[in-house]
Amino acid sequence: MSNWVQNFLDYLQNERNASAHTLDNYGRDIRQFVELVHQGGPDFSDWAATDVYAARALVPALQERKLSKASIMRKVSSLRSFYRFLVREGAVENNPFSGLGAPKRERKLPKYLTVDETVRLLDAPPMYWQQALRNGSARDEDSAKFASARDSAMLEVIYSSGLRISEAVGLNLGSIDLLSDIIKIRGKGKKERLGALGKPAVRALNKYLQLRSLHNTDERPQSPVFVNCHGERLTARSFQRNLKLYLMTAGLPSDLTPHKLRHSFATHLLDAGADLRSVQEMLGHENLSTTQIYTHISAERMKRVYRKAHPRA
Repeated sequence: MSNWVQNFLDYLQNERNASAHTLDNYGRDIRQFVELVHQGGPDFSDWAATDVYAARALVPALQERKLSKASIMRKVSSLRSFYRFLVREGAVENNPFSGLGAPKRERKLPKYLTVDETVRLLDAPPMYWQQALRNGSARDEDSAKFASARDSAMLEVIYSSGLRISEAVGLNLGSIDLLSDIIKIRGKGKKERLGALGKPAVRALNKYLQLRSLHNTDERPQSPVFVNCHGERLTARSFQRNLKLYLMTAGLPSDLTPHKLRHSFATHLLDAGADLRSVQEMLGHENLSTTQIYTHISAERMKRVYRKAHPRA
């Protein structure tokens, strides 16, 4: 591809600290645009030849390839950024993608667990590790007891406060106040919010913290709450690996993620009558529109019950 593409990718890497994956995506999107719209190859360099009509031709060309709306949005955004860079560098006069709208992203309703399914999952870690001890798949009784208590506490905290998995593994001892049943959560953009701990979460945390001291004696405020058997901060990947085992034990789909507990937290609150603004604050959403997706879930559930139960539905 031309020098301008390489210059753009260098700019993304050096000034925007873009990852290798992001750079690959940008390069692929630009090459695809050249192939579809200009019928050009790797040596294409006439970037000024792209006018508004050529830019508009990209969307239908991508739609013909059956790409999702999210993929089309990303590719249009890539080209908009590339041409913004070309304008800044004086390679072209105008950005033909600046006013181009892409198809609106499909807002799929998040998957969530019912209250009964949630209870089954929260009860799964002790059941799994007891079985693991009986069949010999656990390393020893102490490690099984520790993993059971830790993962039970983590599941309870995620569901009790609607945490993201990154927020849960990022909790420090100084973030937890078991006397007030409150935790301080560091969310996206390093924004902090408060979360409530229900009684089951407090009990699970108290039980786990007694065992934690056997693996990590550091009780300073900045010390991690959830640690592995070596006393180091538990990673999201490690917990997700164990979650697969608990889903199997609970008889739930194996593709469910910790984020589904966050979806369940919001859905169950709204189903029980919580107001949307309060749920927004508890989830740490910047915009109310992000939280409103959960009202659609509740509405869909209500309509299903209505259609099933009402004689004139």
